[in-house]
Amino acid sequence: MLYKGDVELAECKTSFHSDGLDDILVLDRTQHLEEPDILYPFALDELLCRHTGKGGPAVCHLWRHPRGFVMGLRDSRLPHATKAQKWLESLGYSTAVRSTGGAAVPLDLGVVNISLILPKEGLGDKFFRSDYERMYQLIKLALQNTSYTIDKGEIDGAYCPGDYDLSIGGIKFCGIAQRRQAHAFVVQAFVICEGSGKESAGLVRSFYERAALGVLKGDHPVVTEDKMGSLEELASLGSDAAQVFIESTKQVIRGCQSELCLEQAASGLWVPEPEQVHAFIHTLRERYGIKA
Repeated sequence: MLYKGDVELAECKTSFHSDGLDDILVLDRTQHLEEPDILYPFALDELLCRHTGKGGPAVCHLWRHPRGFVMGLRDSRLPHATKAQKWLESLGYSTAVRSTGGAAVPLDLGVVNISLILPKEGLGDKFFRSDYERMYQLIKLALQNTSYTIDKGEIDGAYCPGDYDLSIGGIKFCGIAQRRQAHAFVVQAFVICEGSGKESAGLVRSFYERAALGVLKGDHPVVTEDKMGSLEELASLGSDAAQVFIESTKQVIRGCQSELCLEQAASGLWVPEPEQVHAFIHTLRERYGIKA
């Protein structure tokens, strides 16, 4: 269900005008924690992306999950992935393999997830790296008042490593991945706002110790516990860092357009019913789930 106030027209920061984010809608589901399945937000992203590709509006989907663990496709092919998945589930984690790129990531209420769902606008996949840059700029703007420098570039020893690891002082707090469809795409970021980066890194390390037993180290990320941190730890945002970051992100993209523009953008929004999302979850598990 979409509540009044969940949809807001994106603000026009100067750097975003040229990137086509001036009319994006915000779907804030960071307080909607009733869905236990970690695949729910991923399935929702897929369905929203299909609608955007058919002429629907661009959407910024903000969400959290109380206790989830998502794996990349490569993780799911490790020889003992099923055993490692069952171990995680015994600890109370909802687990899944995601269709976007990247590797294993643990999620909890201290992690804020951002999905930018955008039309390709005739550019196809030629400039896909600029979409990572767009997410980087959004997060950088959301943190501009902290006075800390937000760096990008792979952090050796971090989990879910990539060229667009975002870090402060050499410690990663955010990773970015993409999922591209025929006419639209999703850029997803996980932002560790609260909690212990060392503990989350330790969980991922333990996952790989089980899933990749007997496998050469080059076939999976080698995670060390000193390369991950939260904004609470790295940027002095305090114990309510998740909410601070959520509000700051919404501030960056909050609407400064006319009421007419807001109505025109919102009128094209479609949010699938929970039954439709659950049906698509089944499709995703069949397509990307670990093959025993």
